[in-house]
Amino acid sequence: MRKLVYYVAVTLDGYIAGPNGEYDFYPICDDMAAAMSARYPEAVPTALREQVGMPADTPNKEWDTVIMGRGAYEPGLSLGLASPYSHMQQYVVSRTLAPVELVRKLKAEEGLDIWLCGGGNIAGQLFAEIDRLIFKSYPVIAGDGIPALSGNFVPTRFDVTAREEFSNGTQVTWFDRR
Repeated sequence: MRKLVYYVAVTLDGYIAGPNGEYDFYPICDDMAAAMSARYPEAVPTALREQVGMPADTPNKEWDTVIMGRGAYEPGLSLGLASPYSHMQQYVVSRTLAPVELVRKLKAEEGLDIWLCGGGNIAGQLFAEIDRLIFKSYPVIAGDGIPALSGNFVPTRFDVTAREEFSNGTQVTWFDRR
C-alpha cells in the first residue's frame, strides 16, 4: 500500500509560511538544495527543473502523485503555472472535496508514494492518513503564520527514522507513524 508523506519546510515554532503565505525567510544553502533535489527530484516544480540544472525528464524516485491544498497551489497559479508538477499526478483539494476519500483511494492504487505538498489545513484534515512526516526544520522563529498542522487535538506518536543537518543549520528529520 502506498504511503501519504507530508514533506514540508517548518520554522522552529511550527509554521510553514508567514501570515500571508510568505516563505522567502527560509535560509537556503547549496548542500541542502543539492541533497534534497537528488533524493526527491519530483519535489522540484517542472518549470524550475532546467533552471536548477535538472533534466526535465528526471524520473521520480519516491512519489508519483502530489496532493496540494488551495493555499499551496495558488502561488504557482499566480505565476501562470496551472500544472506545477506535470511530471506527477496532481490533485488540488479543499475542505469541500472530500480529501480523505481521495487519499484512501490513491493509497490503494499501485504506484510510488503520495506527496502531501501542503498546507497546514489540508495536513490537519488528512492527519489520520499521513504515514510519514519529513520536516525540513529551519533555524528560524516566525512568530505567526500558517501552522504545519491545524485541526483537532489528537496526540499521535511518530518514530524518528533518520535525521540530517546542513550547513545553514537546517535539520531534515524523517518520522514514521508508530
